[in-house]
Amino acid sequence: MRRAGRDSGPRIAVVGAGIGGLTLAAALRTAGVPCVVYEQTREFSEIGAGVQLAPNAVRPLRRLGLGPALDEHAVRIDAVEFRTWQGASIARTELGAECERLFGAPYYSVHRAHLHEALRERAEPASLRPGRRLLRVEEHADRVRLVFEDGTVHEADVVVGADGIHSVVRDALVRDAPVFSGLSAFRGLVPADRVSPAARQPRVRLWLGPGGHFVCYPVSGGELISFAAIAALDVPPAESWSATADPASVRTAFDGWHGSVSEILHAAGQVRHWALHDREPLHHWSTDRLTVLGDAAHPMLPFMAQGANQAVEDAMDLAVCLAGARLDTVPAALRRYQSLRAPRTAGIQRRSRDSAAGLHLPDGPEQQARDEAMRRSAAPRHRAWLYSYETEDTRSPLTR
Repeated sequence: MRRAGRDSGPRIAVVGAGIGGLTLAAALRTAGVPCVVYEQTREFSEIGAGVQLAPNAVRPLRRLGLGPALDEHAVRIDAVEFRTWQGASIARTELGAECERLFGAPYYSVHRAHLHEALRERAEPASLRPGRRLLRVEEHADRVRLVFEDGTVHEADVVVGADGIHSVVRDALVRDAPVFSGLSAFRGLVPADRVSPAARQPRVRLWLGPGGHFVCYPVSGGELISFAAIAALDVPPAESWSATADPASVRTAFDGWHGSVSEILHAAGQVRHWALHDREPLHHWSTDRLTVLGDAAHPMLPFMAQGANQAVEDAMDLAVCLAGARLDTVPAALRRYQSLRAPRTAGIQRRSRDSAAGLHLPDGPEQQARDEAMRRSAAPRHRAWLYSYETEDTRSPLTR
């Protein structure tokens, strides 16, 4: 990386080329700010899985130019439906045109690989450095040294950890560890032509039952159905997206569930196992030269479907703070970023963790009270606190 002069902008290194890291790279490029992105894998690829994109992320992604890619590959979701494991309706949140009217953008479901590819195209290709596994971060008064597994060392003025729940950059800020929820997600993709028309509708559908729940929605322009079965099965906790599970054991755990649950699980050829971890909220995200975003900052349980969305928000707000920074104002820029993001993401982390118990109640009075509360809060206006958040705009960077 170039050595910055006294009056030039800071040298920015991003560790991790997932959704958050690539969104940051694309946003910085939009603002005319160079960065280098280091990724531990040798090929930029994503394990297949679905992602829900709410309006709070869709609006900034459109500003980055992802609108055509989302229109081509994503599915506009008409509604989110909740049912009991026996098939009875609990609540329905209408989205579609009402969502766009209220929040200025649709609610999408998208294959993670399609989103990842679109973000790579918006980032500067020359800035991407695959095959660089970070070993440690050494922060000095005037620079940060990144030491990689292959023996190379690189220096930067600012380092952003977008390197996931096991972030090496986060380890330089705080010594903590992931917290296992006791639950696992069993995820997969099924060709849409192998399931009934009901399962192919442009909806996010959830079935709630004792000790677990099941969610599915279409992706890849409706060609595939993405599903996740959440349960506390007796399997070794695996945090890797690539770990696999026996489909028969998952089918057994959800035996007798109504709706599309059984047909989707029986159509699944491969099921991936992902043990669900989060971490305690960070009180301090940044030093004078280091900061984190996305799962490196606030890994969340997936029960609000906001992990990717909050990474996008982080990246957009951080890009604006850095776009207006000089070498001598980097510490202030990182403090501003933390003040913008930490309270919101900590609240969503807590809500996501608290949701698990409520989603998995046994049949009875508590479950009935939960269902009634869900019906009362089903209208999309109740999502305004989440979906109306406006990130900073890289077209008008801060100049502090």
